[in-house]
Amino acid sequence: MALMKILYHHRTVSKDGQDVHIREMVAALGRLGHEVVVAAPPAADGNAVASLRRGLPKRLSEALELAYSGPDFARLARAWALHRPDVLYERYSLFSLAGPWLKRRTGIPMLLEVNAPLCDERAIHGGLALPRLARWSERTAWRAADAVLPVTRVLAGVVADAGIPAERIHVIPNGIDRVRFATADGRAARRRLGLDGRLILGFCGFLRSWHGLGRVIEAMAGIPDPNLHLLLVGDGPARADLESHARARGIADRMTVLGIVPRDEIPDMVSAFDIALQPSAVEYASPLKLFDYMAAGRAIVAPDQPNIREVLRHRHDSLLFPPGDPAALGAAIALLCGDAALRRRLGDAAAGTILHGAYTWDANAARVETLARRLLAAESGHPLAVSPR
Repeated sequence: MALMKILYHHRTVSKDGQDVHIREMVAALGRLGHEVVVAAPPAADGNAVASLRRGLPKRLSEALELAYSGPDFARLARAWALHRPDVLYERYSLFSLAGPWLKRRTGIPMLLEVNAPLCDERAIHGGLALPRLARWSERTAWRAADAVLPVTRVLAGVVADAGIPAERIHVIPNGIDRVRFATADGRAARRRLGLDGRLILGFCGFLRSWHGLGRVIEAMAGIPDPNLHLLLVGDGPARADLESHARARGIADRMTVLGIVPRDEIPDMVSAFDIALQPSAVEYASPLKLFDYMAAGRAIVAPDQPNIREVLRHRHDSLLFPPGDPAALGAAIALLCGDAALRRRLGDAAAGTILHGAYTWDANAARVETLARRLLAAESGHPLAVSPR
């Protein structure tokens, strides 16, 4: 079958889960044999813009974000002229119009990955000075795409509410590279951390207040087991408050915060968990950490809400509790702490869910490949409308 040349466009310079998603998708598309050309701002460029924006009034900062579509489009257009790609795959960013402009100028089929309704998200968490402009830019990007790829069905509903036809919306959740977990050694990680013999509650990710880890500390304080230990793999703005909270509740010696851990060490660390925690989740998100937990075969505690139920089932591969209910969260943790057999059963089922649901980056890349071929076939009327490389 003919291979494709894919122009992969994004405006992400952070090194968090966004970067993980980008790198994993690019690698998975490459494993299918396709040539992937990445068009993205250099780190120095992105950092300079971010630094400049911080010193500006919000209205000017947002106008600068939109204006950056100019040089971003120039970069994208150069990549198109040099490589003549078959399709454009873009990771959606607020105030970013470079992809739609390239689509309009060249007619290239465009697939748009949407991880969040960024206009709503910014309005809730950071505030928007130019909400009408933000909403216009978001809908312009979504409507320009031939295929919009939200990461959950919940988010797909938001996209549909913006007027995107259902036939152009295709849900592709986050995934995992199972190969990375094939040789994971949780026992070795426990030894390195001095946690042999402990019952480990674990969380992996950026530490923010909305993750609800303070509730986990409260739950631990109510379980009088000196071997119970909380292992936080990550760092972030909530770290100091969590450490202070643990000291106030008398469990500071039962909590370890590792800070930022290299990506290739994550499988070992997650495999060291006995119970993997997702205390809170954004209602439209597809949390990357869940797929890490599942691939490692860990017993998972997570909120019982629609986007989580798209992947997990209560008492089959996880324990789900009512969102925002600290007592229910604590009860789920306590139940798993006292039942090793239940932990094993849920963990084994979670690993099986990865397989049955095909929640892998390779499967996601294959879905993107199928969609891209359909778009090319619809454009030319030929099912193999891709020139061999």
